[in-house]
Amino acid sequence: MSAPTRTSQEGTFFVTAVCAERKRVFQRDTAAQLMFDVLQHYRSIYKLHAFVIMPEHLHVFLTPTVTLERAMQCIKGGFSKRYHHAGGKHSPVWQRGFADHRVRDRIDYLARKTYLEQNPVSRRLVEDLGDYPWSSAHRKQADLSG
Repeated sequence: MSAPTRTSQEGTFFVTAVCAERKRVFQRDTAAQLMFDVLQHYRSIYKLHAFVIMPEHLHVFLTPTVTLERAMQCIKGGFSKRYHHAGGKHSPVWQRGFADHRVRDRIDYLARKTYLEQNPVSRRLVEDLGDYPWSSAHRKQADLSG
């Protein structure tokens, strides 16, 4: 069965990409840093509102200036290429595709952003969202305190 065809729309999207076999690729700081670098590298093709790099998946909140599919191809493909080049296993990094939700309004935006930022706390990786280094919430707090 083929993957469903997506219709690209303008807007802001909450996107989840999951690692193949839910492997905890980003549990290692080197891989998480590489993913962070990829998110920064492609900022010319989207506005990145928020992100969290969890051990086995990635949530991004973005407004692409290209199609959403192209933005995610750059993010996932860009990471895979760099990961394999850096000595990561040469098996697939990602599950096929990604889950996306087009944000409808400000209430929806705030609810999804809160979910994203609280993900490390709700998964009990940290007690305070500012303590999780691989999220925009942490980086925002670091910028404010630094």
